[in-house]
Amino acid sequence: MAEFTMPALGADMEVGKVVEWRVRPGDRVRPGDVVAVVETHKGAIDVECFLDGVIDDLAPLGKELSVGAVLAQVRAAGEPRVARPSVAQAVPVAAPAEPPAAAGPAATVVAGAVPRAKVSPAARRRAAERGIDADALCGTGADGAVTLADVESAACAPQPATATPVRVARGGFDPTLMRQAIAAAMGRSKREIPHYYLAEPVPMRRALDWLRDGNARRPVTERLLPAVLPIKAVALALRDFPELNGVLESGVFRPSSAVHVGVAISLRAGGLIAPALHDVAGKPLELLMRELADLVRRCRAGGLRSSELSDPTVTVTNLGDQGVEAVFGVIYPPQVALVGFGRIAARPWVDGGIVVAMPMLTATLCADHRVSDGHRGALFLARLRDLLQRPEALQGAS
Repeated sequence: MAEFTMPALGADMEVGKVVEWRVRPGDRVRPGDVVAVVETHKGAIDVECFLDGVIDDLAPLGKELSVGAVLAQVRAAGEPRVARPSVAQAVPVAAPAEPPAAAGPAATVVAGAVPRAKVSPAARRRAAERGIDADALCGTGADGAVTLADVESAACAPQPATATPVRVARGGFDPTLMRQAIAAAMGRSKREIPHYYLAEPVPMRRALDWLRDGNARRPVTERLLPAVLPIKAVALALRDFPELNGVLESGVFRPSSAVHVGVAISLRAGGLIAPALHDVAGKPLELLMRELADLVRRCRAGGLRSSELSDPTVTVTNLGDQGVEAVFGVIYPPQVALVGFGRIAARPWVDGGIVVAMPMLTATLCADHRVSDGHRGALFLARLRDLLQRPEALQGAS
C-alpha cells in the first residue's frame, strides 16, 4: 500500500485543494496518469500519479490540504483493500464500552478492524485483471466466499450513477494571491541563496540569418521563433556544467542528468509561472517550438500538469519582447541557476577589424554560490555564446 500525496508544485506552494477526481475508487492507475485536478494560487493543475496499482480512499473535494497531505491510497493489483478511516479526516473509531454479552474471551472486538473477505485464488486473480476490489464483493460460495462467478457478475453489472468522476467548480485565478506567493518565494530566495551575477554579449547575426533561411522553407504555421534558440543552447551548454542544473534541498545538491527548462511565462491577468519543457537537450528545434507554443497556451488558458511545475532543473527568462536590454533574475528554489535574455538590438561591434552594426543579445546568469562559482559560471556563458554562433549545432536531437 502506498500513499498518493499532495505534490509541491513549486517552492511558493503551501496548500492546495482537490477540485476534481478523474478516477473512481477501485480504478487502476499507472505512472503518468492524470488522476486529479488540484487548485492552487497558480490556477487549476492536472495532477499526475506516478504509482502503479488500484486507487482508493480519495480525499474529499474542496478541502484545503497542505503539501504532503495524503490524497489517496494506492495498493498493488491483487493486494486486498484494508478498510480505514478517510485519509483526509483520519478520525479514530471508538471501541464499544462493553463487549456484547455473548462474547467470550475469543470474541474480543478490535476497534476499526474489518475481517478480510474469503476470496478464491482464481477469483482474486480475475478481479485484479478486471480492476475490481474482490474484498468488497458479496460472495455466494461456501461460508460467503467470493467465487469466480461473483467476479464475472460484478464485471458485467452496470455502474451506479454515483460512480462517475466527481468535481467541484474551479475557483477563478486570483492575481493577488499569486503576487503574495511569488513575493514570499523570492524573498526566501534572496535571504537564503548567495546569488552571484554574470553577463555576456552575444552576436546574433549568424543565428538570425540561419533562422530566416530555414523559416523561408517552412510553412507559416511551423516557423521557429528566435526565443527557441537560446532555450536549446542553454540545455546543450548545461551538459558540461552539471553544477548549474539540479536542485539543492536540505543542504544537499542533486544534479540532474536531464535538462528540464522552466520557461518564465507572464499571465494576462498578472503574475508569473515557470513550467518545464522536459528533456530539452535531446529534442529538435521544431519539436521544442511546438511544445513551447503549447506550454504558453495551456499556461494562460489552464491545463498545466503537475510534473511541469515540479520538474524544472533550471529556469530561463526572456524579456526581449518587452524591450529590455538585460534581465538579472532571482533563483527559484530549490533550483540553483537562472539564465536571462534581453532584446536583440543592433549595436557597434568589431568584426574582422571593422566596426559594424551587429544584432546583439545580452545573456545573463544568476547562480547559487553554494554549488558553483564565478569562474564556472563565466565558462558556462562562454559556451552558451559559442553555441549561438553555430545555430546548425542546435538543430536536431542530441
